[in-house]
Amino acid sequence: MDDMKDKNIHHTAQKLTDEIQNMSLYNNFFCDIQRMVSSPDVKKNQFKETLLEAMKKAGMETDLRNTVFHWIRSHNNIESINGYPAKEPLGYLRKAQMQWEKRIQKSLNSMCNEIGVPLARYRLASDRDEILDKWTELSTYDVDLSQYRPVYAPKDFLEVLLWIRSPNYQHTDSSGAWDFTQIPLKVKSFAELRNLYVDLARGEPLLGVNPHMPSSSNFPTLEAERTALGEKVIASNHAPVAQEFLKRGCPRCLRGKVWAQVLGSDVKQTNIDYFKELKQRVLYFDLMVDKLIIKDVQLTASNDDQYFVFEDVLYQVMLCFSRDTELLTVFNHSAANPVHAVLKNKLPAVENTVVFPPSGVIPFHGFTMYSTPFCYLYDDPIALYYTFRAFYMRYWFRLHEVSSHEQGILCLCLLFEKLLQRHEPQLWYHFKQIKIPPVRVVFKWLMRSFSGHLPPEQLLFLWDLILAYDSLEILPLLAVSIISFRKDNLLQVDTLQSVEAVLADLSSITVMPLLQMTLMRD
Repeated sequence: MDDMKDKNIHHTAQKLTDEIQNMSLYNNFFCDIQRMVSSPDVKKNQFKETLLEAMKKAGMETDLRNTVFHWIRSHNNIESINGYPAKEPLGYLRKAQMQWEKRIQKSLNSMCNEIGVPLARYRLASDRDEILDKWTELSTYDVDLSQYRPVYAPKDFLEVLLWIRSPNYQHTDSSGAWDFTQIPLKVKSFAELRNLYVDLARGEPLLGVNPHMPSSSNFPTLEAERTALGEKVIASNHAPVAQEFLKRGCPRCLRGKVWAQVLGSDVKQTNIDYFKELKQRVLYFDLMVDKLIIKDVQLTASNDDQYFVFEDVLYQVMLCFSRDTELLTVFNHSAANPVHAVLKNKLPAVENTVVFPPSGVIPFHGFTMYSTPFCYLYDDPIALYYTFRAFYMRYWFRLHEVSSHEQGILCLCLLFEKLLQRHEPQLWYHFKQIKIPPVRVVFKWLMRSFSGHLPPEQLLFLWDLILAYDSLEILPLLAVSIISFRKDNLLQVDTLQSVEAVLADLSSITVMPLLQMTLMRD
């Protein structure tokens, strides 16, 4: 048994070593190590001890620990079927995802044919010069978007999910499903959620509950105490410590730095250079999805009182995002596959196809809202971009794919339904009576992670918790909490329009106390 354990440790260490050597940070790290070895701080007769001590003093040990931490968080053991890797172990969900991808590609191609534009082409010199001149004020860039439409919206994706059937599920009728009971996936119980969100469940003092909450130490308020502690956390530059710090809320003045530490998205010179390269790709290549992105920003963020001022920054970030090929690594552990397009004047063969767009991500209606809250954290578009990208690669990609992963949108919907049915049976029965699937009411909240629905300050407290516990399961928990909070009003209405009206305005919702009350209930 010990031999097997040792072999597993050796295998993991070897895999970690190999992957670190392929990371962008490796070359600089290796050069720093070489310089350190040749320095007088490292003694030949005590090589190991003095090298480790020198690394610790230079902060390299912490950098290495953070790299391992981020590797472990992002590493996924891909299951295999008959010796072949399978990103999604359940065959019927793989099939559903493939059909969904074909539908997206068909929608994309049909729009191109209707409008008469290619998926990609070289940008005209005049157009390139105009974008370059207006790079910091792209809201003034004039382009005709009248014929462009979103490839799909959250409600379209929900319809697809509701029609999925497990082969083990006994069909009672041929109509669409009312809920997700036809997909038997394991989700956490309320008791397990309590154990996960133990700091919330214990009722400990948290930021976001009361801004004037007194401190238990020699500070005037809890916020002052958390700010002082947060500055020490940032100075330590240790990602696991930063993650733990977020569990009790983060002061707004420190949130950007703490999030970057947890996600490993601190901006270095190589990141700046890469962002400039992405900008050049925007300038030289005109992608069909550019219009979809611009239209989505106009339809969502530009019409939102909280985010319209960030319109110019959002164009920069989202256009660069569509060209970022590093995002393709998501598909190594995602259930989805990127869309492939056939090269012009080439036969439709595998060797003549390319990923489209280069990032592999097709924007849908509301996609921009994944990035908007980051505008409150960063003045620099580059810092904003890398933290947003890290968040997407860690969490958001799971919200628009068909997957059995416990953090995937299917499991989040199922968790919401089970929590609602278990803890608000009267509401569940009411929805059943009026023939309104409750998931239909909250799906847009879940798929957007509440962005555009909650006020920015409350949304950022919610996203603190996503990072702190490395889990999206807080989303259905909050959805149930809000439904429960508006219970009396919901019981008085019997149409979908009225239900949506009751839940339309979430500006009065305070996330932390609501979650605390929910988790502390008997």
